[in-house]
Formats: sequence, structure tokens, C-alpha cells
Amino acid sequence: MYISTLISKLTTFTTLLTCSFAVSTPLQQILNDAYKPPLYTYPTSLTQDIIPVPIHSHNDYWRPLPFYSALSVGAVSIEADVWLSNATLYVGHERSALTRHRTFESLYINPILDILKRQNPDSTFLTEGATHNGVYDTAAGQTLYLFVDVKTDGAETWPYVLKALQPLYSGGWLSTINSTNKLTSRPITIIGTGNTPLSQVQTQMPRYAFYDGPITTLNSTFSNITSQISPIASTDFTANFGTVSGTSLNDTQVALLRQQVKTAHAKGIKLRYWNQPAWPISTRNGLWRQLRTEGVDLLNVDDLEAGAGFSDYGNYW
Repeated sequence: MYISTLISKLTTFTTLLTCSFAVSTPLQQILNDAYKPPLYTYPTSLTQDIIPVPIHSHNDYWRPLPFYSALSVGAVSIEADVWLSNATLYVGHERSALTRHRTFESLYINPILDILKRQNPDSTFLTEGATHNGVYDTAAGQTLYLFVDVKTDGAETWPYVLKALQPLYSGGWLSTINSTNKLTSRPITIIGTGNTPLSQVQTQMPRYAFYDGPITTLNSTFSNITSQISPIASTDFTANFGTVSGTSLNDTQVALLRQQVKTAHAKGIKLRYWNQPAWPISTRNGLWRQLRTEGVDLLNVDDLEAGAGFSDYGNYW
């Protein structure tokens, strides 16, 4: 339902508005003309009814429409697995699922650029230069986190990731850190994960791509990691907490969660746990509620509509 609404906005409005109840002929004519420009055309209407929600579209390329499916439910974070082959970044979960058409550029860079242009139209009313509104019309200042999960050799692949990001960077769309560690938040924030080489992220200046920090070692091995390097940290839920019995964490698991949230938030770092139980549904839903209540910033979800609160299992927010 939600993705179909978004798709309809991506094309020209040609459907006439017809009431299901009797109205006068003059009123019906007004309704029939309601979608005709310029009076009834809102310049940034593409995402005007979508409310951003703190969910991460895990393995986003599995969606019916990568990027757009997540956009349609308000996800503020998405993830793309990239594989370097013959100087091109392909997207997929494993090598056997790669195709020459499904590239990082075609599935993510170009669609994101298109949405940003739609959300920042030229206007004679602009007096202070071009705008840099985000993808969501209801929250123009909300950044969209784009996780780039590097599957091939990190040192070799990362320069190609940065090259692919150039259209976004040159357009001023990417969040950056300058030489004085000043953050400029912009519509898109890039987070490198998987085989992303930390050393290459740390030495980039200005930095327009960040590192997915390790939650479990932020107070030990990686205690020197700051939000200027890792705005978000992640870890494997099951490896971290172990088995969950029932619909919530036990006292020992809750104590660990609170310690990790406290450590990360003290550094200004957001948290995301992946590989959470997806079944039974009652366990999944109970853990979603508990993680949000305890301060976890992004829920890692595979069922987008359930995570956004739209499905029969919803009503979380």
C-alpha cells in the first residue's frame, strides 16, 4: 500500500479524483481538476505524508524496490552490501546473486540523487542559495543513514566506494567532518561496515564516510573511537546477548544492554543490534519494544511494515 502510493507520486498525476458519494456536477468538476497544476501541485509532495521512524532496513537490496520500499515506510537507515568486480560495485547478499544491472550506482546513488533533487526544487523565492533538505518532507533535517557493507577486500574496495559517492559529496548532500572536527549534518550520512578499513576512514579529511563502530569494545579495545569516526555502532544481537527465552531479555542481559547503551551514548554514538530473533513474532515484537525503551537508537528490521508500525503486528510508535 505505502510503496504503491510513493510510486504513483514518482509518475505524472493523471488519475482523476472521484467521490464515492453523490456530489453536484460543478463540485465533481473541481475534484476532477484537483491534481492539475499549478494550483493543486505541491512542489515537494513526494514524501509529504511519510513520517520518519527509527528503523534500519536490513539487507535493503532484498526489498521489492530497494531504497524506495524503505523510503515509503519512513526508515531512517538502509543497508547495501557491495562487491567490487572489474572496477564496479555490485549489490547483493552473495556473489551468485549479483547481476550486471544491480549496481550501487543504479540501486542507490542515482535514486537518492533523484529524490534529493525532487525535495530541493529550484525556486525564485530562494534568497540564501540552494536548500539541502532531506528525503522526508515532514522532517527536512532528518539525515538518512546509508550503510555500505563492504563484502570484498576492504583496502581495495573502499576507494571505489568513495568514488561512487562523489555525486552526493559534490552536491553537498553528505554529512562531513572537517579538519577541526566540526560536523556538518546533511541529508545523507554514510556508514561503512563489513570489511570497511577503519584506517582509511580515520585518515580521510574532510571525512564524508564514517565507520560502523563495534558496540562490544567501545569501552576497551576501541575506547578511542568517537562519534566523529563512528556516529553509529553495531553488533550481532545473538552473539552479544545469547538466547532469549520468552519475549524479553533476562536481568543479566538487560544489565549488559544498559551498560552498552550508557557507554555508547556517553560518546555521542547511536546503537544498532543486528541478527535479532525474527520468530516467534511475540519474541521479536517484545524485543523491539524493550530495545527502544532501553534507548537503542535504530531497530534492525527485516519486516519493514511491521517495524514501522503499519502491519497487523504494529502500533509500536
